[in-house]
Amino acid sequence: MLSRTLEPEVMDTAQEAVDYDSMDHSTVNRLFVDDLLQVANVAGFAEQLTARSRPLRVLDVGTGTAQIPIEFCRRSVNVDLVAIDLAVEMLQLADRNVRDAGLHGRIWLEHVDAKDLPFSDSDFDWVISNSIVHHIPEPLDCFREMQRVLRPGGLLFVRDLLRPDSSDRVEEIVVTYAGDENDDQRQLFRQSLHAALTVPELAGLLESLGFPAETVGQTSDRHWTVTATKPAEVAP
Repeated sequence: MLSRTLEPEVMDTAQEAVDYDSMDHSTVNRLFVDDLLQVANVAGFAEQLTARSRPLRVLDVGTGTAQIPIEFCRRSVNVDLVAIDLAVEMLQLADRNVRDAGLHGRIWLEHVDAKDLPFSDSDFDWVISNSIVHHIPEPLDCFREMQRVLRPGGLLFVRDLLRPDSSDRVEEIVVTYAGDENDDQRQLFRQSLHAALTVPELAGLLESLGFPAETVGQTSDRHWTVTATKPAEVAP
């Protein structure tokens, strides 16, 4: 099994932000939102998107350049979405993307550390995240905070890269999914795969927070997904 190799926690140079934003994430982003809405429908959450006296309050952790919040809000009219990231350069591009999409006032961007969220307990109806966990040296810190700010009964939906079992497999995935990108973009992807977690690692982490091991599963050749409802009482 390939050992985890950490990458820089924050992608905060202008070039990294531009490289990330210019990569074609459209298919992955659409699938993330498709799967989120399908889970919401199956779990009985879908009506929260429309039949509420107030907008659904959603937190996106590690928003990057806000591509997923934009995709989500284009399909969900009754949502107020707080999108956070620790990288200032990413947030600057996110602000441009949000304004270009005409969603300023529905997507709120904040410079926030995912390991130390400045929000109250049970502040959000849903907490979502895509591809932030592999950046965190100790992912338990991030999951503990996401759990804390999620209201009891709220939906947790987190997806990230899955660490392959060998360096050869890393290169196969890089060629398959980033073969047409530039050298810097391929290297970013390669580093992320090396820094990603495995399903067993995630299962142990989630169990320590009171979630069943089956909360996480492999959902593609390069992704795992956590789908959970916060119980009324959780283990400390």
